[in-house]
Amino acid sequence: MTPRPIAVEYLRGHTLHMRFSDGMEGDIDLANELDGEVFLPLRDIEYFKQFRLDPELHTVVWPNGADFAPEFLYATVQVNA
Repeated sequence: MTPRPIAVEYLRGHTLHMRFSDGMEGDIDLANELDGEVFLPLRDIEYFKQFRLDPELHTVVWPNGADFAPEFLYATVQVNA
């Protein structure tokens, strides 16, 4: 089972700092992941900053329904750790 994100904070640009339930933490730059119609609004930094950690979905979500799979986020943090 993939550890769940338990904390997320905005750093700069399209970069978030995330911490997971197993203690793994790191920065994730999502700038190159914003392809597709649902992600287009996230290219605007002010809109990107409107993320929240959804307790039911166990991932980062935005008001328009955009989200990233927690497995993707965890794998990205591992690569960047």
